[in-house]
Amino acid sequence: MSSNKITFEFPGPGIEARPLASSLGSWNHTTSPMGRPMTEVVQARAVTLGYRSSLTYGSSVDLLGQSRSRFPSIESNTEDMTEEIIILEKKVKDLIEESCMAKSTGDLQLALEKAKESGRNERVLANLREESGSWNINVVLTCSVLLNLANQYENNEMYTEALNTYQLIVKDKRFINGGILRVNMANIYFKKKNYTKAIKFYQMALDTISNDHKIMRMKIMQNIAMVFVHIGQYSGAITSLEHIMTESPNIRTGFNLVLCFYAIGDSERMKKAFQNLISVPLGIINKDKFIPSDDDNSANTAIEGTKKDKLHHMERNLDALAHKYIITAAKLIAPVIETSLATGLDWCMDLVKSSQYSEAANDLEITKIINSLRKKDFNLHVVVETLKTLVRKDSSVKIAAATNLSSLYFLKTDYEQAKQYSDSAMNADSTNPTVLVNKGNTEFVKQEYKKATEFYKEALRSDSSSTEALYNLGLSNKKLNCLEESLDCFLKLHAILRNNAQVMYQLAHLYELLENPKEAIKWLMQVISLTPTDPKVLAKLGELYDHEGDMPQALQYYYESFRCFPSNIDVIKWLGTYYYKNQFFEKAIQHFQRASLIEPTHVQWQLLVASCYRKSGNYQKALDKYRDIHHRFPQNVQCLHFLVRLCADMKLKEGREYTTTLKKVVKMKETRELLKGSTENSLMGRPKMGAKKRAEDVTFTDLELRDDLLPE
Repeated sequence: MSSNKITFEFPGPGIEARPLASSLGSWNHTTSPMGRPMTEVVQARAVTLGYRSSLTYGSSVDLLGQSRSRFPSIESNTEDMTEEIIILEKKVKDLIEESCMAKSTGDLQLALEKAKESGRNERVLANLREESGSWNINVVLTCSVLLNLANQYENNEMYTEALNTYQLIVKDKRFINGGILRVNMANIYFKKKNYTKAIKFYQMALDTISNDHKIMRMKIMQNIAMVFVHIGQYSGAITSLEHIMTESPNIRTGFNLVLCFYAIGDSERMKKAFQNLISVPLGIINKDKFIPSDDDNSANTAIEGTKKDKLHHMERNLDALAHKYIITAAKLIAPVIETSLATGLDWCMDLVKSSQYSEAANDLEITKIINSLRKKDFNLHVVVETLKTLVRKDSSVKIAAATNLSSLYFLKTDYEQAKQYSDSAMNADSTNPTVLVNKGNTEFVKQEYKKATEFYKEALRSDSSSTEALYNLGLSNKKLNCLEESLDCFLKLHAILRNNAQVMYQLAHLYELLENPKEAIKWLMQVISLTPTDPKVLAKLGELYDHEGDMPQALQYYYESFRCFPSNIDVIKWLGTYYYKNQFFEKAIQHFQRASLIEPTHVQWQLLVASCYRKSGNYQKALDKYRDIHHRFPQNVQCLHFLVRLCADMKLKEGREYTTTLKKVVKMKETRELLKGSTENSLMGRPKMGAKKRAEDVTFTDLELRDDLLPE
């Protein structure tokens, strides 16, 4: 029943102190093989039951088990003991066991109460022994009680009491090598953020351990290094880590050493530390031995059985951890040790290829390619060929290469190639969520929305936190008009990505489709809080307020959209129309003139400018504008109509000329319509129909007189 660890977890990126445990045990309480509690102080042999020794009473106990005699048992010599002492001693042992059991079930308060009660009973027991005059104190039992009590104080975050109890054991001369408990005291000081004392007590504990306990010494030094890292004293951490790499190299310490050199910016020592990192032996059996043979079924059966073995899984996890540390270290130091990330990765890849971790070079190649794509500094042909080479390799990088190729071809709109490589990735790993999302995308662009939905759902079954799968599933459901299902997807996604403007905009659009404009406005307001200058969102808000009849709010958001992006023709049209209807002709003219600059071939904007001049009473400017329009669009009937009317109102002689031109234009239009109608009737076998009126009989009232050409 573990009650305390002789280490701490350092909350840094990749830096983690390993538990200070060895074949000697750890500092926790547990039970003996026969079910009775024992104290897992560091000892050479397991505590045995019923062993009688002269050291049991009134002598001493060696916490590291370095004495020549066997470590004494927690059991007592029951010969000639009074019944009261025997019963009380058993009660103390039972209370220790109950305390440990309570800790193992998470009931820390009960564990502490039982530990305190065992302490009180142990003191009563000691008094009884002294009063009897013939029984010495059971030192092992006393040590067990105190150590368990200290552990339970620490578990309940009663650090002062825990330190005092540990100190009792450390200062008691009967407990040989009790100074090792300073490791636990150092852990407490670290939790209390008293880093100076933590280092001091780790050093004091280190001084009490002989070189025979090499593994434990290395663990304590690892903790010392982590405290130095935590307070930013990297030179002290480097000293400890370098000593560990010299005495007992391991992959975690090597990685931490790379991080320390990175922190102080020493590129040359980074290179050396990286070389040492990839030189650390893992002690793993050759993985080629586990490759099945085509002609040996019995060997294949043995190999399959071995793959299920716990040791094999442990080796695989260790190999994966080493792989992760090497890739992370290379990515970290690459841009620092050379002039660019690509050059630094090349240096790392050259070293890794010639090491026992050669497969990691493929991952670094993928990293290099992705970095070049992000920076848009790449030769597409070279990137594609490199990825195709990696796809052909039978390694873990094959899936990543195929997935990236599929994404590249997808972005190039070469959907057939994208589908081909997504299928290749699917064949390699049909449960990979990224692969499934890519496959769904290839179906989405073919408008096979139901198929795409199935792939996105499968990706979510593999990884429920895949935001890409959830977003795309929402889009597919929206395309299938499954609006409620789509809304559910985006609400779930919003719970994951709380401040994602795209997700909020999709929610607003869905509520608009569900005819709930108030909710749509609410979500758009949240989008605006994140992207206050997005012209599309501002225009959409204006549109929704317009539909709701709230014209002041609609005007505000349309105008904000225009201010952020003054070239949106729809926004300009709405603003110009609004000002025209409300007789703010000067402002309307500004917007219609801008629209005519954006769409110079659309005569309606220039007619509206002229109409604004006429409505505001500026007939001369209106006449000049109509003349200009007639010059550019000589067959526009509406323009000629207003020229004739203005000339008549202003008693200008040129009105007759415009009247004649108007009649000619109308006649030409009728002729074209008659010819068009005749052609259609002849093709359909219908008789021709003549005109009802001649062009010269056309009067102004016969024309379609639209005083305003406002956009719909």
